[in-house]
Amino acid sequence: MCVTGMPGSGKSSFAKSLSSFLNAKLIVMGDVVREEVKRRGLPITITNVELVATELRKAYGRGAVGAKVAEMLRGSGEDYVIVDGVRSPEEISYLRSLGDLCVVAVHAAPSIRYTRQLSRAREGQLTLEELRFRDSKNLEYGIGDVIAMADYMIINEGSAKELEGEARRLAEAIRGGLWRGRCGGRG
Repeated sequence: MCVTGMPGSGKSSFAKSLSSFLNAKLIVMGDVVREEVKRRGLPITITNVELVATELRKAYGRGAVGAKVAEMLRGSGEDYVIVDGVRSPEEISYLRSLGDLCVVAVHAAPSIRYTRQLSRAREGQLTLEELRFRDSKNLEYGIGDVIAMADYMIINEGSAKELEGEARRLAEAIRGGLWRGRCGGRG
């Protein structure tokens, strides 16, 4: 299961809940990039994370992070894996090579996303300019195409409890096998 969404949409909270309900392994693609930033001896800032992500994609293609995650998962034998933070159709292609795949998009309006991000300020001091920079980089990577291809769309403009309820409902659909006929454009 791949979870996508613009920064601040709630995709990571959704992915964490879905992982918990399914007792599934959770891989955060942003952590793969943050590890590369640390490996290079750079401080973790939005600018450094986005610059390293861009460099990886320039060097290895838009699916670079997906290829790293696919390599980590190959032969893992997990029933379900939740991959948080897919940003390009090329990453989807790498992950689809591992088996059945479903894409879930989590969406919220920009004003809601920016308010959430400014209130949590995970990566140092955030400004609205930095958030817009991050949005533009995500769109450059192809996240808009991934969202458009999503098999499930979750609108997250309510409470954390409502989002958790959405994750619970999807987990039940997955356990019931209902997702298999819907994902990958198969209806």
